This record gives sequence, C-alpha cells and structure tokens, in this order.
Amino acid sequence: MTLLGHDRYCDAIELQVGQLRDVVTSDGTDLSATVPTCPDWSLQQLVRHTGGALRWAELLVRTRAKESIPEKEVPLGEGPQDESDPAALGAWLAETGEMLVGTLREAGPDAQVWGWAGTLTSGFWARRMTHELAIHRADATLAAGLPYEVAPDVAADAIDEWLQIVEYVQRTRPNDAADELRGPGRSIHLHATDTTPELNAEWVVELTEQGVSWRRGHEKATVALRGPLTDVLLAFYRRLPLDGGKLEVLGERELLDFWLERASFG
Repeated sequence: MTLLGHDRYCDAIELQVGQLRDVVTSDGTDLSATVPTCPDWSLQQLVRHTGGALRWAELLVRTRAKESIPEKEVPLGEGPQDESDPAALGAWLAETGEMLVGTLREAGPDAQVWGWAGTLTSGFWARRMTHELAIHRADATLAAGLPYEVAPDVAADAIDEWLQIVEYVQRTRPNDAADELRGPGRSIHLHATDTTPELNAEWVVELTEQGVSWRRGHEKATVALRGPLTDVLLAFYRRLPLDGGKLEVLGERELLDFWLERASFG
C-alpha cells in the first residue's frame, strides 16, 4: 500500500472544496434539508461541520500544535453568521479551502504536528482532510440529489485509510465496537470492477484473534462486495445500502453486515 503524494492530497482538497461549494450554491439546493446519511444534520450543518474540520486542521498545522486545540478556539470555525445565505456559506468554504491548502503546501508532508491516530505529521492531516471531504461531500451531494464523483486513486486511498483507522481503534480503544471484529477464519473481499489493474483496487480484510489485518489483492473470502469503486467506497462507509444499485454481495452477507455495524468512525 502506497500513500498518495502530499501534492496530490493538496490538489484533491482544493478540487473537492470547490465541488462542495458548487453543491452549496447550486440553484435549487435546500440548505435546510435533512442529510439522509447523517440524519442528525441539515445540509447546512453538514457543510459547517466539514468546513470547521478543515479550519481546525489548518490551525493545527499552521501553529505546529503539540496537542489538540479546542474547536471553540478555531477562528470562524462555525462558519458565517448568516444562516440563510448560500453565497456567504460558499465564500466561507472557499476561503477555508484556500487557507488549508496554502498551509499544507507551505508545511510539506513532514512537519511535526499533533495527530490523533499516532501519525504526528502535517502529511497525516493532508490525507485525513482529503477523505473527510470525500465522504462528507458525498453526504452533501446525495442530499442535494446531484451526481457524485471521486477520483479513483482518492477513493482507493480512502478505503486504505479507513482500514488503518479500524486497526488503530482496535489497538487503542478496547471498549469500542470495533474491538468485536476479531475471530479466526473470517474474511471480507472488496472488489472494484471498473478500475485498471495498475490501481489494484481490491482488498482482503481478515478478522483474526489479534485484530483486523488487510492487504490489497484478489483472494477468496467469506464474503465479497463487488461493484464500481465509488459505490464500494460509499457502501463501506455506510453511505450506500448494499441492496439494489450496482453492488453485489457474494457469500455470507451476515459477516459484512456485522462489519458495517461495528467499523464506525465519527
């Protein structure tokens, strides 16, 4: 497994902030609408949450923080005061993206910065915010009834990162639901059907007594999830249902359901 380059993450953040802003300012978008994949939020709240996370990461990297910074200390972290103006929300989001990308490019990938997953570099935040955007942009896009696209290399890396997060949670939070993902002889295969061999967008996830382990590759498994890469990504993040659409589940569906119920993050 190879991480994308730091510049690639920065480019992806820049592009996706623009795409999310387009959703916010699109004619007919209802910012008060409930987000089906995050039903506790309206579309406006989702966007403010996402932009706030980007500003928080920017402040961490810019100040080379040695510990977490309370969200209330992030300047304009909650967004513009006007809750009814899509243009103001879009402008705030655009400024947020410019700030974060500029700070990340200036820092490079190796600046020492606090991080919550054991990786204490600015590169961690470039990657984390790329995928924070990828998933919450999907939430927003689907809520607005618009088509969603994500670059294949970003989608594949988002699955890699998700699996690494599950590994981290198992190691550090023994009371978390993810700790139940243990036991011998069970495995999950993710198979993207629409990518090039060079991308190698297939994964084997093994649930062992020692914890989750995974690798890229094509192998037989207890259950397989097959479909276009974007759909596999969104289903694995619980943003798309397994039934219907372009996805296919082969083998013991119960194991995949078991995983999806317990492999959660935020």
